Amino acid sequence: MATEKRDYYEALGLSKGASEDEIKKAYRQLAKKFHPDINPGNKRAEDRFKEINEAYEILSDADKKSRYDQFGHAGVDPTFAAGGADPFGGGFGGGFGGSMDFDLGDILGSIFGGGGGGSSGRNRNGPRKGERVRADVTITFEEAAFGCEKEVSVMRIESCDDCKGSGCKAGTTAEKCSDCNGSGMVTSQQRTPFGVMQSQSECPKCSGRGKIIHQPCEKCRGLGLVRRSKAIKVTIPAGIDNGQTISIRSQGNAGVNGGEAGDLFVTVIVMSHKEFEREGNAVLLTMPISFVEAALGAELEVNTLDGKVKYSIPEGTQTGTVFRLKGKGIPNLHRGGRGDQYITVKVVVPTGLNKDQQEILRKFAEASGQPVDTKKKRGRKK
Repeated sequence: MATEKRDYYEALGLSKGASEDEIKKAYRQLAKKFHPDINPGNKRAEDRFKEINEAYEILSDADKKSRYDQFGHAGVDPTFAAGGADPFGGGFGGGFGGSMDFDLGDILGSIFGGGGGGSSGRNRNGPRKGERVRADVTITFEEAAFGCEKEVSVMRIESCDDCKGSGCKAGTTAEKCSDCNGSGMVTSQQRTPFGVMQSQSECPKCSGRGKIIHQPCEKCRGLGLVRRSKAIKVTIPAGIDNGQTISIRSQGNAGVNGGEAGDLFVTVIVMSHKEFEREGNAVLLTMPISFVEAALGAELEVNTLDGKVKYSIPEGTQTGTVFRLKGKGIPNLHRGGRGDQYITVKVVVPTGLNKDQQEILRKFAEASGQPVDTKKKRGRKK
């Protein structure tokens, strides 16, 4: 199976819609970092350098960038505009009637998992799985803990309703290419000093499609595919964490020639909580208590994901002491059960005491054998 080509913005470490200056700056930094002269013999750096240059070639060109933003890798295939025809934008130019010079199979191949050139020898017109589609969904801390159902809107490529994916105008059909017999490839022989050499190449008559469309569908302009927005329900499992991805089968881009649709990958973004923090499956809570509660012990009312619970702390509790509430944490995504909640106690020193309160504390200090000279102040009065 061919390796999926990486998103060009992602290759440059940018977000979609980055400005021209941002693209140039990112390219210069990465090209310098991964240049072969700086990384001699490093195959990974060499591959990364090629990827960076390919991404910059597309995103630095306003026309190519526009097509890429609309149709992904399909819109910027090297053979995209070879025949003067723009299947995604303008008219048909040479048309689908035989003089079309670009290879729609390769155009779609880059986005539908095929890729590869015309001399690969594989069945170019066989079924191909569609490309994956990515989306993000934002949820609350509680929704991540207990799961929920969300709806995400994605832009994806689907089979054209008007022509049912054939690319032909209603009531018409495509003609099998007589030169390649529908394979999209032709075989040629050449006599050389070493004998007769046989090679395969793209059929020039049908441009590798294996068929000729004389009357293309007006809605999809002969592609058999259209791009549209789709709302999809996503079930968020209990215990999912920030940055994790959910895979939904066959909800990505449509396949080619009867191939299965690609998958939808939804990345979860969990909002921060005003009280809780997460560490693995544990929930962390910092809880302020008074000096009296710490000294004498108390029954506290503690906030948890399940609501308020009572918890008794012993007398003499020190600030920074951690207590555990078993089973009050985050559900385990894979093994079942729940983590624990940990409460870190923070003793709050009272301020703004009146005279009676100050006197009580002085008496307490004296009774404890620790008299306090309250007349001493920090620094000296002038």
